[in-house]
Amino acid sequence: MSDSPWAARVRSELDAVVDEGRWRAPREFDARGPAGVLDGGDVVSFASNDYLGLSAHPAVIDAARMALERWGAGSGGSRLVTGSRPVHTDLERALAEWKGSDAAISFPTGFAANLGVLSVLGGPDVRVLSDELNHASIIDGCRLSRSQLAVYRHADVAHLAELLGAGGGGPAASPTLVVTDTVFSMDGDAAPLEEIAALCRHHGALLVLDEAHAVLSPHLPPSLTSGGEPTVVRVGTLSKTLGSLGGFAAGSQDVIDLLVNRARSYIFSTALTPADAAAALAALAVLRAPEGAALVARLSGLVARLVDAGLAAPGHPSPIIPVILGSEQRALEASAALLGQGLWVPAIRPPTVPVGTSRLRVTLSAAHRDVDVTRLIGALESMVPSPAPAATPSR
Repeated sequence: MSDSPWAARVRSELDAVVDEGRWRAPREFDARGPAGVLDGGDVVSFASNDYLGLSAHPAVIDAARMALERWGAGSGGSRLVTGSRPVHTDLERALAEWKGSDAAISFPTGFAANLGVLSVLGGPDVRVLSDELNHASIIDGCRLSRSQLAVYRHADVAHLAELLGAGGGGPAASPTLVVTDTVFSMDGDAAPLEEIAALCRHHGALLVLDEAHAVLSPHLPPSLTSGGEPTVVRVGTLSKTLGSLGGFAAGSQDVIDLLVNRARSYIFSTALTPADAAAALAALAVLRAPEGAALVARLSGLVARLVDAGLAAPGHPSPIIPVILGSEQRALEASAALLGQGLWVPAIRPPTVPVGTSRLRVTLSAAHRDVDVTRLIGALESMVPSPAPAATPSR
């Protein structure tokens, strides 16, 4: 019997991936922290988003363990059915205080948070203006919202102003939402928040900020934290700076109440596990204590070392350092060469980045040893075509 049409279609799609040289598969990394075993060899990973090393912090692990013992492995249902536990409420209160907001809501993942926020706040009668380098979760959230979407050039305040002005003003104008990453995941650069906030205030636009990678900067400008600020919703993740799993949104009480009642990725998803919520809550406590300030300072110092080596531009605002090599083959060969030295820096290729901009994406952690960062710098110096890679669109 011949294959069904669907079997043939799936096989054809897989063959196309192979023919394009873009076949991928997960690789098991047996690790706790940056160092571990990959393919039977000892390696140090420079690919994790565990920026402060909090996933292995004793207080974080202990909090997760105690939550497991008290509530079990899973929450058993969505938050509006049976899945809400005291630790979820405690976490959301702490997140709201951290972000200086009235309230916060947690989601199972950061991706789900962006889907929920944008699908609820957007709509066919809403204009959404989105930076061209925004994360895939923002792109998909915009699509799901069925909003009137316009994409502005990356970090181009003049282009954003032009699009905002084109929407007109007054009560008949479409409600407008501006959404941007604060730190962009493939280039590690930062959005010009002060200018964007001023434009949103002037045009009465809602500002949605995805702060997933903003472990070092940018900090919100005074215009967003003092009287007369534009309406702002802050989206974040629990899996990067806080080393756990999940996502959240923080904003006014009305916005959070609306998300609780309308966000499908919240209403119809099993709640964040109690262990993940407890781990994130403990990590947040570490971050906001002197120990957290010391970890942030250490991470900033490691970034400065790569800047001093000419691997990033002066003032680089994040622990994400792109080494753009151009061709996919060159990026794959460079990644393999590093792995041969016990340094794991995966190649990032299309469709994650555009054709011709394949790269090594180095991510630093406060948990990295100085000696390993020294080894990385020495290995990379011969591979970098220029000291300051240009930003490139990410899809």
